[in-house]
Parts: sequence; structure tokens; C-alpha cells
Amino acid sequence: MPQRVRDLEPCQERLDQLLARYLRVRQTSERLCAPLQTEDFLIQSMADVSPPKWHLAHISWFFEAFLLTPFLKGYRSPDAAYDRLFNSYYETHGKPFPRARRGLLSRPTVAQVYAYRAHVDHAMSDLLSAPPLEWAAEIARRVELGLQHEQQHQELLLMDIKHIFAQNPLMPVYRDDLPRAPQRTAVPLSWQAYTSGVRHIGHAGDAFAFDCERPRHRVFIDDFRLANRPVNNAEYLAFIDDGGYRRSDLWLADGWSLLQQAGWQAPLYWWREEDAWCEFTLGGLRALDPGAPVSHLSFYEADAYATWAGARLPSEAEWEVAAQGLAPRGNFAESGYLQPMAAPENAEGLQQMFGDVWEWTGSAYRPYPGFKALEGSLGEYNGKFMSGQMVLRGGCCATPEEHIRDSYRNFFYPSMRWQFSGLRLAQEA
Repeated sequence: MPQRVRDLEPCQERLDQLLARYLRVRQTSERLCAPLQTEDFLIQSMADVSPPKWHLAHISWFFEAFLLTPFLKGYRSPDAAYDRLFNSYYETHGKPFPRARRGLLSRPTVAQVYAYRAHVDHAMSDLLSAPPLEWAAEIARRVELGLQHEQQHQELLLMDIKHIFAQNPLMPVYRDDLPRAPQRTAVPLSWQAYTSGVRHIGHAGDAFAFDCERPRHRVFIDDFRLANRPVNNAEYLAFIDDGGYRRSDLWLADGWSLLQQAGWQAPLYWWREEDAWCEFTLGGLRALDPGAPVSHLSFYEADAYATWAGARLPSEAEWEVAAQGLAPRGNFAESGYLQPMAAPENAEGLQQMFGDVWEWTGSAYRPYPGFKALEGSLGEYNGKFMSGQMVLRGGCCATPEEHIRDSYRNFFYPSMRWQFSGLRLAQEA
């Protein structure tokens, strides 16, 4: 057997596996959009939300820009203009179309976007079936990054669809077949104690992780206690009833200013119906589940609640130390609820560290010691956003389960709350 063929075989086996996974991940994105009507694909309900049509095109553009164009000989895009329209923020690659104006793109049509996806999928199958040997390892690395990127957008799709539908007075239902979470008595709040010392956090090993999760490094943590579960709706309602949104002493200055400007009185998607609270969900308007983790909070709301409760938010190092050794299982997108749910009754130990809601931490999103961004335009993926944002941990009910791990760092600006974000309390020991 020629040496070239022997060298290619291990890489080709990996690429064959990646192709099968590629097709599965791509099908999932289209399945998430299957309940939508054509009109739903076009709406941008705020600057942070992208129209579903744009999501489907952008995640195809990613594979086109970073795999097909550089590595597949003779590849041609269906339209050269797509390189600008669907470039999200890669300034070193080109001139991205302004994010806040994505809702103005009535063309290409939804049908043309799906045709674009099919075009990219066909070309990706060609590339992964017969890759150039000298680039096979780099192609595999970029495909993995692209699949992780698409899974991020699957969660964003669900977040954005929920926000889009919530603006409509008709309160349209994304899926009327979503099961309702079982009504459970809340697990009593208790505390897990952790002793001080030098610990290691961050990703290690050869398995995939984003560049912002590396390198693994030492941190010192002092004695602390972590709540056994996230704060639930009933507990957050007590905060509201105690004047939580009217007491400036509980709030950071920027949060109090934003609260007054925006008129916040409750978490996003909470609705007051006579004497009862309801919550808008992807399954429509439903009665508030008192035992479920409170969701759609900004960092400012989470921090104000923690202050009111005589506690604080954990640092991301504390959160990761507590999560190490726990299986990353929970109420993820595959569970089918697409809504946070209460922990099983009589559960012991730390509950819901993974799934249900992203948990705000008290840590700013900054690089780890020794951080190195990816080379080239892909270096813009995470590094340039390490300013002014806060870290969240653990995944949520819209996160693909295979996408999460204990070192995963999500990040949002402290004012944002359309993501499935909640909190878990911490205290000094």
C-alpha cells in the first residue's frame, strides 16, 4: 500500500465520522425551524435577535468561508454577495453586514437560503469524502469547530424564536406538542461546603474545547458554600413581593439605572393575569411553575436577588470546582421540554448544575492566564469579546446535551436576559 494512502486512512476514518455527525447536526437545525411559517423567518425583534433565516444562512456561510473556499478546489458560492450578508463579525475576513439591520434582508428568500444550505452540504460531503491529504487534520479541526458553532446557533434559534413570538399580541405558539414539565415540590434549599486551596480549572486534554476554555491553570479559592439547586420561581416571586424591583439598595448602579429606564418589574416573559403570574414559553402562555428555576434574568437581576437573599453569585472558578466530577446530564434540548423544570423530589447533593438554566456567575469574561486565540480570522471567535461581559455556566434547556462540559464558558452582557439565564447562590463559608 502506498505511504500516502496509509497516512490518509486514520484521518479519513475521522472525517467519515465527522461527515455523519455533520449531516446530523445540520438536520437538527432544520428540524428546529420546521414549525415556523415563512413570515416567522424574516423578523428581527431587537438588535440582539437575528431572523431565523439569517441563522440558517450564517451557519452555512461559516462552513463555506472557512472550509469550502480554502480547501475544496473549484468551489463556487451560489451568490458572491452571501459572503458579506451572512458574515457575522469577522472583520479580518471582510465587511460584515450590520447586525441590527439583518431584519431588512427580505432577499435572499427562505427558499433560496434552504437551497444555499443544500449547496453547502453537498460540497462539504465532497470535501470530507476526498480531502487534500496535507490539510486533512486542519479540515477535521475546522469541521469540529463549525459543528460546535452550529450547535450554539441551535440554542440561539430557540432563544430568538421565543423573543420574536413574545412580541406578537396573538402570542403564537412555536410548538403546541411540547410536554408540560411535571409539577414537583421544590427540593429544600441547602448548602454544599467547599474548603479553601489551590485547584485547577479550564479544559485539558485533546477533546474539543473553545479557545477561551484553555489553558488549564491553577486558582486559589477560599472556603465557600454553594446552594444545592438554582433559585426557583417561588423564591424569586418572594423577592418581587418584597419590593425587589423598587429597592435601589439591592441593585448595582448600572442595573438600577437600566431598571428605571426599561421599566422592569419581573423577569422577561412573566405576565400578570389578574392575581396570578403566567410565563410565555415556546409552548405558549402557561401558569408559572413555582418549583422551576427562575429564568430570563439579567446579571443585574440575579445580583440583586443574591443581595436580597444575603448571599452572592459564585465565581466561575467556584462553580467549576463544584461541577468537576459531575456527569453533564440534565434538562437539555433533547429532553423535549424547552423550558426549565423543577428538580426531582427528594434529590440529594448538587442538582441541576447542567441544563435547565445558564447560571450567572460573579466573574467577568476575561482570558485565562496564557490564553492564545486561534490563528487568522477564526481568532475573532471568542477573544475579541473579552470585555464588559459576564460568565454563565452549565447550559440550559435549549442547549444540545453533547455541547456542554464543566469547563464551558458562556458570556453575555449584564443587561441581557432573553437567554435562558438564572442563578445559584453562594456564600462565604
